[in-house]
Amino acid sequence: MITKLLIANRGEIACRIMRTARAMGIATVAVYSDADAKALHVRSADEAVHIGPSPAAESYLVGEKIIAAAKETGADAIHPGYGFLSENADFARSVIAAGLIWVGPKPTSIEAMGLKDAAKKLMRAAGVPVTPGYEGEDQSPERLKAEADAIGYPVLIKAVAGGGGKGMRKVDAPENFEAALQSCRREAAASFGNDEVLLEKWITSPRHIEVQVFGDSHGNVVHLFERDCSLQRRHQKVIEEAPAPGMDEATREAICAAAVRAAKAVDYEGAGTIEFIADASEGLRADRIFFMEMNTRLQVEHPVTEEITGVDLVEWQLRVASGEPVPLKQEELRIDGWAMEARLYAEDPAKGFLPSTGPLEIFDLGDEGRIETGVEQGGEVSPFYDPMIAKLIGTGETRQDAIRALADMFDEMAIWPVKTNATFLFNLILSHDFFEGDAIDTGYIERHLDRVIPHPNPFPHAWDEAARAILNEAKEEFGSLTGFRLNREPRLSVAMRHGDDSRVIEISDEEDLGLPVYGEGDGLIVFDEGQPFKFALAERGTGTHSAHDGDIIAPMPGKVIAVDVAEGDTVTAGQRLMVLEAMKMEHALTAPFDGTVAELSVGEGSQVQVEALLARVEAAE
Repeated sequence: MITKLLIANRGEIACRIMRTARAMGIATVAVYSDADAKALHVRSADEAVHIGPSPAAESYLVGEKIIAAAKETGADAIHPGYGFLSENADFARSVIAAGLIWVGPKPTSIEAMGLKDAAKKLMRAAGVPVTPGYEGEDQSPERLKAEADAIGYPVLIKAVAGGGGKGMRKVDAPENFEAALQSCRREAAASFGNDEVLLEKWITSPRHIEVQVFGDSHGNVVHLFERDCSLQRRHQKVIEEAPAPGMDEATREAICAAAVRAAKAVDYEGAGTIEFIADASEGLRADRIFFMEMNTRLQVEHPVTEEITGVDLVEWQLRVASGEPVPLKQEELRIDGWAMEARLYAEDPAKGFLPSTGPLEIFDLGDEGRIETGVEQGGEVSPFYDPMIAKLIGTGETRQDAIRALADMFDEMAIWPVKTNATFLFNLILSHDFFEGDAIDTGYIERHLDRVIPHPNPFPHAWDEAARAILNEAKEEFGSLTGFRLNREPRLSVAMRHGDDSRVIEISDEEDLGLPVYGEGDGLIVFDEGQPFKFALAERGTGTHSAHDGDIIAPMPGKVIAVDVAEGDTVTAGQRLMVLEAMKMEHALTAPFDGTVAELSVGEGSQVQVEALLARVEAAE
């Protein structure tokens, strides 16, 4: 068995691997760049080695530095995680040549599945159904155009060395083919150093179905059933679930058997995923599910498979890499319940999903469900790496139970000031068609984007929660509060502001709604379904110069800590009159217009109740 493991990765997957290694009694070694010097995965490891500057090309992608770190620390194995060097056959060979254990498939297996055109030919020979298309050696524009015409439009151009959604172009009509081909080749050359392409028939109602497989050095290969990863944005997975909705037993048996044949065709060892594309225009049918590619590594979405099978896939990886057989036989594996994973990204859906970086002043993912993350409060989201900061996994007996469990996790979430896609994910999983399991395909997000992008303004209950938080804090500081009005029910009110929107919020029922609330500078932040809304106290007024416009009213109970004017002073609009301290916040009260301080009811140190008259300004004539 491996005794000391170096994880050649960072973030949540490094932390995930360390957790299992620790449970197995295996010592761990982290590697880190300048940007990750204080990262969670570094502190979670038994040892850590600095491997270079922040850019991945100078640190996490430099195999020689990683192998040197393993030698320096006495590690006997390297786990690549996913991304970076995880599917680099040359790196795998170098690890093995250095006398270390490579926790992954054979380099020859990685190579066999690394180029999409060669992999498709291999799969066709192994009896695995393949999407109609062209993978020929003749890469002339004329031949490719002729093949596209023969396949029929729409057609998909894909880089043979592609991945991660790069080097892909959909062509809807013959006249668009040449320009799309040139664009695809430029991107492929820049991203992968290889501009060769293949062609595939575009599936009109595509579902992304993948099968988890696992092989060992004793010739055993098992599958751990399927996952559905159809909810994607720009070819990037957003929501993954297991099992696949609408999958009957006959279709499951056919697709999983095909996945096992695919793995055996390349003498596969370790964890791998066979990805299929399904034409779901008439539901999931075995004769309409085609091989797409194989990922020769652990997948980002592996937790959903773990949750429905009870298997720790990282433990299996470490055992198989140590020479042990796959721990369970196929007949011992079964599906139990449902699991759904959401990828939490540091990005702003309201601004076209632009990445959001910076310090995590607030980072609380709550206590519900399964959480995989590599960041923490007080840490920072770096611009150098993938913006995924966590994975949230909800489980249940049924699919809808799993969705509800996942939605509950967003209700507890609080992240600030970095923007995230939390509310976008919440809206997505609770959208009617997805919740019911209807009309799901890879174009679902694009079709429903306007409905799931978060609303920029807080709903009334968020205003109420902010007011309740202020009043509850005030009650602790000043004791019982009253808000009596003649001929009306007792109530309390707070003048609040969100952006340019100011409101007086009346609270008759002081029981809060349970939304996360945090103090922040001169205001507070309410998190509603993962979305932060910052509120501040606001002066009261009607906006016109009536008799009571100049009344300066306490927006909440507090202590006057500064008074800047005296009765009779001339003031200008916006001039500070006094400062009220409440809920550990300082709130400046200002003149609503040019005029004279006609009345001053308080002094420095005065304790005041909500709606107390503090001063009155008479408008200048």
